Amino acid sequence: MSALALDAAGRRRLRRAGIAAIVAALAGVLLLAVSGWFLTAAALAGAAGPVAALGFNYLIPSAAIRGLAILRTVGRYGERLFSHQAALGAMASLRACLFARLAAQDGRTGPDLAGGDASARLIGDIDALEELIVRRPVRPASWVAAGTGVLLAGLAGWAAALALALLLAALPPLLDRAARRLTHGPAQDAGEALGALRTRYVEYAAARAEIAAYGLAGRVTGDLSRFTAALDAARARLHRGEGVIAALLAGYAALAVALVLLLADAPAPRVALALLAAAGAVEAMAGLARTAFRRAGVAAGLRRLDALLALPEPVAAPVSAGAVPLRLGSLDLAPGARVAITGRSGSGKTLLLETLAGLRAGTVDAAIGGQAPAACSDAMLRAQFALAPQDAALIAGTIADNLRLARPGVDKEAIWAVLRVAALEDRIQGLPQGLNTRLGEAGGTLSGGERKRLSLARALLAGRPWLLLDEPTEGIDSTTESEIIARLDAWLAGSNTGLILVSHRRAPLTLAGNVIAIEDIAPSS
Repeated sequence: MSALALDAAGRRRLRRAGIAAIVAALAGVLLLAVSGWFLTAAALAGAAGPVAALGFNYLIPSAAIRGLAILRTVGRYGERLFSHQAALGAMASLRACLFARLAAQDGRTGPDLAGGDASARLIGDIDALEELIVRRPVRPASWVAAGTGVLLAGLAGWAAALALALLLAALPPLLDRAARRLTHGPAQDAGEALGALRTRYVEYAAARAEIAAYGLAGRVTGDLSRFTAALDAARARLHRGEGVIAALLAGYAALAVALVLLLADAPAPRVALALLAAAGAVEAMAGLARTAFRRAGVAAGLRRLDALLALPEPVAAPVSAGAVPLRLGSLDLAPGARVAITGRSGSGKTLLLETLAGLRAGTVDAAIGGQAPAACSDAMLRAQFALAPQDAALIAGTIADNLRLARPGVDKEAIWAVLRVAALEDRIQGLPQGLNTRLGEAGGTLSGGERKRLSLARALLAGRPWLLLDEPTEGIDSTTESEIIARLDAWLAGSNTGLILVSHRRAPLTLAGNVIAIEDIAPSS
């Protein structure tokens, strides 16, 4: 599958755009040709005297010129409309496809993409495809316009038509070679520089609070200026190359007109028709050069997108057969059991939880349903474990959107139930828009402790057999902590959900019936 592939609807729209582009190209060449013939013939009739001028029929050529102008405008509008519909639809489908593939990858073996890199691919690289798709109809339209120009040049003599045909046939390879020599390198450099700038900018944007707090704005700006300078330099070289090719096309058009004039063997009106038809044909062929420019500019982006498209397609996770027993070190845990993991900071407690959740490929002395975590499929791990991590990650959406990540389509009653367990019910109800309150990636108006509780509610909403909690009450006052522990204890008992808890605070440890040291499960890091 290619990043430029279109579905049936997109191909249908692109065919319509191709027809409209051909109509516009034909109308454009004919408009120039008829205008040249009409102006020359009218001038000769006027010079021949009043009788010839009065006998000259200008109504039909005038109507033809007006009609061709309208037809060219309608054709161009249709080309833009249908091609942009095809492009925007293809870009939306591609984003959904790539996001689904990235989201479905096993966290232990999938591509290690930073957030900025993933954003650059799903936004910048895909946006760059728009003009390539929009310009697809240009190629057939350019050849049709060129053929029409040659036929019209034939009205001035076969020699003129043959010369124009040879020049037009030589133009595409000439443009391709010029594009490769003058614009391919700068375009590739510009694409890579833009991707690097986007990646670095996204990374800095995620740390904007820390940048402001520590007064690092000047240093960040200086670092970004290196990327912008590289991008500006590459774009400057690209624009110079495009300018050279534009000058080449202008000279080529002048050469074509001069050859047609030199070899023409016909009355002056037909020669004028042939001259303007030749100029129009060369102008139409210039569309091929612009397409080559754009493809060179996004070549690196296409490679990055094709690498993502090569990832395995998402498959439906198998239905869980129910809770499975666990073994952590020498401790066997039946479904519904609770255990606390103890150990100093940095000893591997978070690594253990992420390994069980399928996010990391850690080395731990554990078994899930009799299998080592590395031998379990990511689908099985996702079906067994719900993780509330130490750093609560939220998406830019509503509170309901963030919760429904755990269970799409869940009703509001279930949402309010888990918010009650996390002691967030009153807080969310007090917001003007309630569950529809929009949050940024950093949590918006929610405090750090509230974001932590929202992450806990999301893990509860998943309804998995085992709950993994990493410092669940960090940043929460003792009164609220006591409420959460009491409600969570009742929820665990009522749902027979197992618990694996990591906490440096004493109060949450009362939830666990067993305690095991991390040194007995994973090697110290």
